[in-house]
Amino acid sequence: LGVEKYYILNERTNGLFAHNAEPLPEHLKDLSNTVIKHNADLGIAVDPDVDRLALVMENGQMFGEEYTLVAIADYILKNKKGNTVSNMSSTQALKVITEKHGGKYESSAVGEVNVVKKMKETQAIIGGEGNGGVIYPELHYGRDAMLGIALFLTHLAKSKKTASELRSTYPNFYISKQKIELDNLNYSFSEIADKISAQYQNAEFNREDGLKITFQTGEWVHLRSSNTEPIIRIYAESSSEEQSNILANKIKLEIENLLKK
Repeated sequence: LGVEKYYILNERTNGLFAHNAEPLPEHLKDLSNTVIKHNADLGIAVDPDVDRLALVMENGQMFGEEYTLVAIADYILKNKKGNTVSNMSSTQALKVITEKHGGKYESSAVGEVNVVKKMKETQAIIGGEGNGGVIYPELHYGRDAMLGIALFLTHLAKSKKTASELRSTYPNFYISKQKIELDNLNYSFSEIADKISAQYQNAEFNREDGLKITFQTGEWVHLRSSNTEPIIRIYAESSSEEQSNILANKIKLEIENLLKK
């Protein structure tokens, strides 16, 4: 792919990780510093089973794992018309990019198997999840970071842009993530979802996976009950980080007040 020089961090594969293995910004500071030190064009990190892809721009900042799929879908859709799918907790930037290229976007329940099922139903040509997981059916129906790396490098090279310049071509959305620990569950999740949705009559609702509320402004909140812990997860997205946090905390407070009654 024309990569002339590369550096590898933590190259020794002995099963002992040099840091928390989840490819989140707080765990990738060494990678960010190395990109800056060597004046590299891109930093790349994957998780242990190589299905999530995180990218560091030439300025040492994160490209944003929500935007890994967005950028790669943009490249695919520029060369082939088609549909896309991501789970309903992922950024709406993919919907914006898909519709810009004349395709149709669909959301699925959270989970790789659910994304794949929806991709097959809609004959989507690219899909995935907002955690940096890319699914490209021409190769196989599974999240694949190695594939994502190849496609992103190709996109970056053909765009003749730096990674930060490429990132600036995409709409900015911010996701806030909150959770509520349910010590005393007075209501079932279904009852909570019913009572919360009743407060927002003019919004659009999706009950396929928990409750997703999409407001007329385009902002959304997704509530999901954990299958393994007594927790309700709250995801909110808007065009500003501050507004996303306000929205997530507002819904969180409403649920907490409901549980106290």
